[in-house]
Amino acid sequence: MPQGTHAVGWSCRENGERVRTAHVPYIQANSLLSKYIKKKKNMDKFSSEVCKALAYYVYRLIDPRNGETFYVGKGKDNRVFEHLKQCLKITEDGEDELTLKYSRIRAIHKAGLKVIHVIHRHGMNEKTAFEVEAALIDAYPGLSNEQNGHGNSEFGSMHVSEIQDKYDAPIAQFESDHNLLIININRSLDKEKSAYDAVRLAWRLDVERANRAHYILAVEKGLIVDVLQAHEWLPATKENFPELNETIAGRFGFHGESLPEHNEIRQKYQRKRLPEEYRKRGASNPVKYSFK
Repeated sequence: MPQGTHAVGWSCRENGERVRTAHVPYIQANSLLSKYIKKKKNMDKFSSEVCKALAYYVYRLIDPRNGETFYVGKGKDNRVFEHLKQCLKITEDGEDELTLKYSRIRAIHKAGLKVIHVIHRHGMNEKTAFEVEAALIDAYPGLSNEQNGHGNSEFGSMHVSEIQDKYDAPIAQFESDHNLLIININRSLDKEKSAYDAVRLAWRLDVERANRAHYILAVEKGLIVDVLQAHEWLPATKENFPELNETIAGRFGFHGESLPEHNEIRQKYQRKRLPEEYRKRGASNPVKYSFK
C-alpha cells in the first residue's frame, strides 16, 4: 500500500447499519509519531509529578531508522531512560562487549539519531506491568531483550496444538541420581532450528555446576523437547562457536549431542511436562538445575 493511503473497511453500528471505516497505515502512523517527537525537546527524565502519576509502566524502545521496536521493558520513575545512560557509560569505560540492546542504541547514536521512547501503558501495579510486558514481548519478535517476559516460557504465545501437547503430556518424574540441567529455549524466531542448536548457546550460568550435569533438558513452553549430553562447556566466543556473529561476554555454550531416539533416558523425559516446582510463574531465568 503506498505511503499516505488509507486502508478502507466496513464496521457495524449498534443498529446493524454498515459504515465505511478508514485506518491510518503503519508507515503513516510512524511518520506522524516522528513529526510529534521532532517538536519536543530531548528528554532524559520525568519530573517527580510525572513519575508519581505514571506508577508502574511498560515501555518500548524504537529504532528511528526503520520504526522497529527493539526492546520492551517495565519499570517506574525514570527507568525508560536508564538504557541510554548505561550504554553511554559502558562506551566511556571502554567495554568491548555490548549486549544487542546497547549495540543497537550505540548504532542509532552513531547515525546522529535518537532512540524513540514510548510509554505503552502506565498507571499499573507491578504485577499487572509484568503481565503486560510479557504479552508485548510475545507480540514483537526479534527483540534485543536478554530474557523472555515473566511467565512467557509457560504462559506465552502458543499454537493451539502446542497448548494441547503441553497440558495433555504426563509430568516428568526426575530421578534423584540424575543431575539435570534444565534450559528453556525459544525457537519462535526460527522454527526450523533444531532443539540442539537452540539450547547449546549462549547462557549465563555456573560452568562448574553445569559440568556436573549428567543430562541437559531442552524445554519449550513447559514441555521437554530434547534430552542431551554436553561433552564440553566453553565461553561463547567466535573461536569456540563460529556460527556466532560476535563474542558474547559472560555467556557459555556447549558441544555435545542429543541422546539417540531409543535411549532409555531420552524416552523417560522427552515429551513430558516439566514438574511444577520448575515452572514457577514469573520466573524469567531460563536456566535451572535439579541438583545443588
